[in-house]
Amino acid sequence: MWRRSARVSSRSFRPIWRSKKLLPWGFLLPSLCGTLVFIILPFADVIRRSFSDVMGKKLTGIQNYQLVLENEAFRRAAWNTARFTLICVPLLLLVSFLLAVLVHGIGKTASRELMKTAFLVPMAVPAASVVFLWQILFQDQGLLNRILLELDRAPVSFLNSGKAFWVLVFTYVWKNTGYDMVLWLAGLSGIPDSLYEAAKIDGAGRFASFRYVTLPALTDIGGLIAVLSLVNSFKAFREAYLIAGSYPHESIYLLWHLFHNWFLNLDTTKLYAGAVLMTLVIAVFLAFFSRSQKLE
Repeated sequence: MWRRSARVSSRSFRPIWRSKKLLPWGFLLPSLCGTLVFIILPFADVIRRSFSDVMGKKLTGIQNYQLVLENEAFRRAAWNTARFTLICVPLLLLVSFLLAVLVHGIGKTASRELMKTAFLVPMAVPAASVVFLWQILFQDQGLLNRILLELDRAPVSFLNSGKAFWVLVFTYVWKNTGYDMVLWLAGLSGIPDSLYEAAKIDGAGRFASFRYVTLPALTDIGGLIAVLSLVNSFKAFREAYLIAGSYPHESIYLLWHLFHNWFLNLDTTKLYAGAVLMTLVIAVFLAFFSRSQKLE
């Protein structure tokens, strides 16, 4: 009787672990545990410390947040970061999309593969090498200023004036265009030819087919590319830091410069509060973007 009941219980227990509902969670469990231990719990501690003193023992309420919001360096860095993101991400999406349409129109030829490889090369170039190239081009004694002197033009301070912002924008777009272009190409390749044939039968021209077939079919992947481009915009700090150090020109003084300097100065209360504020802004933006995608 005992053996028979054990067999019955084991047989009834097996389908629970072998069910299709629990099997994916079994594969995700290691990653979820790592995310909980190394990301969620530390960030929860950051939130707690943002409402306390330096030692994390005495609660100070919203005093740390008031100090951050009243800080002139924080307001300037936040404005520069928002300006950089609002300019770079749409510009990158537009440039990469136009290049993807151009490359996709070539067809499956050797020229198409060569163009894809050429645009992906900047992704493989280390940030330090890119910065070294930019210094050769844009420094006060760099190649561009030498060319201007040869043309009897006044030299331009690219890295110590407001033009440093556009140098950083160019660096970001140049480095990430190939990556986004490949994603756009994946979306374009997934559109069935039958849709274009049906549109052609209905009398639609190239522009009408592009407007009513291509663009609606790329809505989902366009949202994904936009989110990835936003995430990659955070990595522009490497180039800005390597080019001009911890205190660059005020036009490219980003939030990551500020957080880096607060960390070096052990100004942890401001660092915690600033990190929480930035995370909240990004979370609100992603929630709004996700909701707009669902409504579409």
